[in-house]
Amino acid sequence: MRRHSADSEDPRGQDEPRSPCVRRCCLDDQDICCGCGRTLQEILDWHGANAERQRQILALARQRLEKRGHRPALDP
Repeated sequence: MRRHSADSEDPRGQDEPRSPCVRRCCLDDQDICCGCGRTLQEILDWHGANAERQRQILALARQRLEKRGHRPALDP
């Protein structure tokens, strides 16, 4: 039986961005996650979004975190 590990190959296509979730989920009063910077709707939409939309969500989340003075832990 083969086990999946963090070191194994990612089964997604290479142009599909990784989820920005950092497992610090807590929504503020504007429904924005304090951990990743996504809105609640963006979190819900993530898995159904195409790669282009996911990159757009990443950019918006990064901007929100930077505006708050947080250093984003998101891939460039």
